[in-house]
Amino acid sequence: MYLVSACLAGFNTRYDGTNSIDERIRRLIFEGRAIPVCPEQLAGLSTPRTPIEFRGGDGKSLLEGKTKAVGADSADYSSVLIRGAEESLRIAKLYGIKEAVLKDGSPSCGVTYVYSEGVRIPGRGVTAEMLRRNGIKVKTVDSL
Repeated sequence: MYLVSACLAGFNTRYDGTNSIDERIRRLIFEGRAIPVCPEQLAGLSTPRTPIEFRGGDGKSLLEGKTKAVGADSADYSSVLIRGAEESLRIAKLYGIKEAVLKDGSPSCGVTYVYSEGVRIPGRGVTAEMLRRNGIKVKTVDSL
């Protein structure tokens, strides 16, 4: 069983109200082998919503209290992203999930890269990092 980014399953949950559908992910869901989540929606953010990026780090450094996640509206979304990561982890534990396939580039779901101060940098999103810290393997859709 996988935890997957809802946008990859075709749900319009991305910050701009669109999706990043991938047929492999949809197939996993239809086969009952994946649970879709959107950490940002689980934390109470609306769709569409302001784009969020890190200020000088990634999800790992945010969880360590070394950076913040700030929206294009200049608001601090750090605690919101953490809340969404905690909810995603709770769902993963509830279903005994050992692997997650997440949307790269997202401040929540990024696996290999995120955005910090307008620049694409290597790193993980908050949810990806929290899942990894709890023994859940995180990967991108390209790893399927």
